[in-house]
Amino acid sequence: MEKYNRVLLKLSGEALAGDKKTGFDEATCIKVANQVKQLVEDGVSVGVVIGGGNFWRGRTSETIDRTKADQIGMLATVMNCIYVSEIFRHVGMMTQVLTPFECGSMTKLYSKDRANKYFSKGMVVFFAGGTGHPYFSTDTATVLRAIEIEADVILLAKAIDGVYDCDPKVNPSAKKYDEITIEEVLEKKLGVVDLSATIMCLENRMPMLVFALHEENSIVNTVRGESNGTRVIV
Repeated sequence: MEKYNRVLLKLSGEALAGDKKTGFDEATCIKVANQVKQLVEDGVSVGVVIGGGNFWRGRTSETIDRTKADQIGMLATVMNCIYVSEIFRHVGMMTQVLTPFECGSMTKLYSKDRANKYFSKGMVVFFAGGTGHPYFSTDTATVLRAIEIEADVILLAKAIDGVYDCDPKVNPSAKKYDEITIEEVLEKKLGVVDLSATIMCLENRMPMLVFALHEENSIVNTVRGESNGTRVIV
């Protein structure tokens, strides 16, 4: 089993909303927190990026300017990170939320040095606000932060249990990959993460582990090499 010292966990906002699809499902967030706590107790440094889809899907708007829509999305991720950070604290972890822009006293301004300082203190670090720029998704922010903090792997928690050759919701005979290279993901246009993020993973040799968040103890099992998901190797 491969030993990971530092991981970056990407959660979708929709996944944290549970069946409600919007806002938060506290029970789901507590389950995630308890799993991350196990990782921290095992000595793993954990960074977290959360999407904003449980509050805002700006790209579907035909009336709002794209830049402004993306800024609203960045703020949605800040709300998500502050909330989930507090859930993590509730179960006994220390946390910090970092953003690439000032948010008053609610967050700290991101820098690699600051993130490493918090990791050295055993804190879980939330990277909110995306990249701080429009036209970049939280997928891209995830890969960017993973590269910057020198994570060993990205943990990609999704609604489905891995990478398939086509959408299993549309095609019941879709083939699931146990392992696939990032080059194949790019060539086959599988959309594990968006195109910019995929290319960054390829250029910087950043592997990903893709798994279903809803499966029992899925985060811990994935880090311990017991996942039913897909390894995206470089």
